[in-house]
Amino acid sequence: MVSLVPAFGGVPGGPELIIILVIAVVLFGVPLVLVAGAVVYLATRSEDEAANAETADSETADDDRIAELEKEVERLREQVGDESDELEEEETESS
Repeated sequence: MVSLVPAFGGVPGGPELIIILVIAVVLFGVPLVLVAGAVVYLATRSEDEAANAETADSETADDDRIAELEKEVERLREQVGDESDELEEEETESS
């Protein structure tokens, strides 16, 4: 006996609706994604330029700080060098 219930409970015009959806995505989705990508790219590019401008200002401050630290290192090396000379003198005297 043949059943009166359809094998597939589909939507009338389902395949046609899927094709229309695919065409709408291609027509509107792809350009929308391209425009959004361009906006994001330009926004990050302008942020990078602003960061580079700040970096240029901070580089001079960094250079000053580096010069201070180099002077401090030289001063400490002189102190350590003097102390090591004193230790060598004490060692030679005690031997």
